[in-house]
Amino acid sequence: MTDITELDAEDRKIVTLARSARARNGVPEGAAVRDETGRTYVAGTVALESLKLSALQTAVAMAVASGATSLEAAAVV
Repeated sequence: MTDITELDAEDRKIVTLARSARARNGVPEGAAVRDETGRTYVAGTVALESLKLSALQTAVAMAVASGATSLEAAAVV
């Protein structure tokens, strides 16, 4: 685990976004990813009876669905 103060500003941003997704949605896990253009995508755990996705899987799916072709960073809390 990395101390957040050791991260650069952009990486601190995705950690903060992941934390806010977890808190806002009351889910056990939050994630944020940054694509090759600097856009960020934030998601929480999906836990439906018929579908279970981790927060990271959901955030990556959102990025890909929005046209991202690669990711440069991810944070999961």
